[in-house]
Amino acid sequence: MLFSSISFLYYFLPLVLICYFILPFRLKNVCLLLFSLAFYFYGEPVYVFVMLGATLWSYAHGLLIEKYRDGKLGKVFLWSSVTGSLLALGFFKYADFFISNVNGIFNSHIPLLKLALPIGISFYTFQTLSYTIDVYRGETPAQKSYIKLATYVTLFPQLIAGPIVRYTTVAEELESRHHSLENFATGIRRFAVGLGKKVLLADTLGAFATALHNTANPSVAGYWLYAVAVSLQLYFDFSGYSDMAIGLGRVFGFRFLENFNYPFISKSVAEFWRRWHISLGSWFRDYVYIPMGGNRVNTLYWLRNIAVVWFLTGFWHGADWTFILWGLYFAVFLVLEKFWYNRVFVRLPKLFSHIYVTLVILVSFVIFSGNGTIGALEDLGSMFFLEGLPLWSGETAYYLRSYGLPLILGILGATPFVKMAAEKLRESRGGWVMDALEPVFLVAVLLIVTAYFVDGSFSPFLYFRF
Repeated sequence: MLFSSISFLYYFLPLVLICYFILPFRLKNVCLLLFSLAFYFYGEPVYVFVMLGATLWSYAHGLLIEKYRDGKLGKVFLWSSVTGSLLALGFFKYADFFISNVNGIFNSHIPLLKLALPIGISFYTFQTLSYTIDVYRGETPAQKSYIKLATYVTLFPQLIAGPIVRYTTVAEELESRHHSLENFATGIRRFAVGLGKKVLLADTLGAFATALHNTANPSVAGYWLYAVAVSLQLYFDFSGYSDMAIGLGRVFGFRFLENFNYPFISKSVAEFWRRWHISLGSWFRDYVYIPMGGNRVNTLYWLRNIAVVWFLTGFWHGADWTFILWGLYFAVFLVLEKFWYNRVFVRLPKLFSHIYVTLVILVSFVIFSGNGTIGALEDLGSMFFLEGLPLWSGETAYYLRSYGLPLILGILGATPFVKMAAEKLRESRGGWVMDALEPVFLVAVLLIVTAYFVDGSFSPFLYFRF
């Protein structure tokens, strides 16, 4: 089930809200668990049992790890938990990738499994891994209630495409959380903004990118516009989902951490990754990079750590060499910045830093969105005059005129400008205007989005495939 659908907005969500708020607190977790399972079952009727099995696996291991933490068995159960979770993820997500590569290398003919990828498996696997690891580290006690742990893992606001919510973030709220009209209103407002970002900006920019990429008369400028459009599409699609997840979590009394912080205003690639998909970057930092020694090792080992983390970051996104190339691409720039940033980049004007990072990002998302490695390289070649394309074409001009307004709105929306302007107006004497216009704006967004749904538009979130 999609957040951006009639069935969710006008049937599922009102029903779960009514049931949740009329029940006493002792039944609220059960309510969320049952509705979350129904939410997942709607799209994945078989794989819901895979998710419940993964939860049971982590629940049992959490108890065993806590019981034997101080002895050798504690580490044995930790590795058992991690290995089992990663094997399940690898089986469903990466089996055909490995089989295809083995077939290609050894000219063998091992049949592909062709398994459908369980939606959200990358996200809930990382959540269960963080839970058992944190229990082993003594950062949280093991959860004694399977219902509460299952509520955490299956919580529908963030189940499908993150953010990756750690158990320690919501552990106290699973036991006791605060509900108020203010939290409800704040959550609904955040959800509506995310819905608008997804449907009105991400989907429109996605159509722009598709039109430019599939045009019969491409141009170099058209491919650069494609790079801008597809980068903004990914940002508004994923950050829009994160906004909706954070907003719904707030409605139900949970405070999820932010997942995006205007990454396109970054002045370095390192800063970009502190602002983009924050929950994934911090996960790899805390559970892979730092345990390997982080930057507290000699240069050779640090280079190894960077390579491993960014190989895994790319591989996490998909079972394709394109994603691995994308991850290692960022690793190269992070290494370059490590050695030269303080000596070179900090002395240059900020405008140069912004241009440099913007170019790196645009190229990266062309790689990310490419049709395989060959397709990605062809797209890059088209951007850099290597495919014999003209600089400009009539169709490029036509599509730019057609999608110019959403492109401008997307560029503005990817900066803090709109938020800062709204806050200044709210703090001024005209603050009452903002208070009056905000509900009108949110209702207008909901009505326009509903019109899109009625028209039959369907566009799943891009991160569902991960």
